[in-house]
Amino acid sequence: MFSDVTPPPRQRASFGQIAGRWLLGLTIVAGLVGSVILGMPALSTPSSTPAQQSQASQGH
Repeated sequence: MFSDVTPPPRQRASFGQIAGRWLLGLTIVAGLVGSVILGMPALSTPSSTPAQQSQASQGH
């Protein structure tokens, strides 16, 4: 029925849309990298650290 109607051409993404996608991607990557960097000391230190536990108990 609508065989002679051609679909509208795909609109190219504007600079703002491309910049927004890049910014979103970089934000996600930076958040992941930051969380890994901040989590590395907690993962590398042994679980039995009496100094930190004593400091926490002295606060009460």
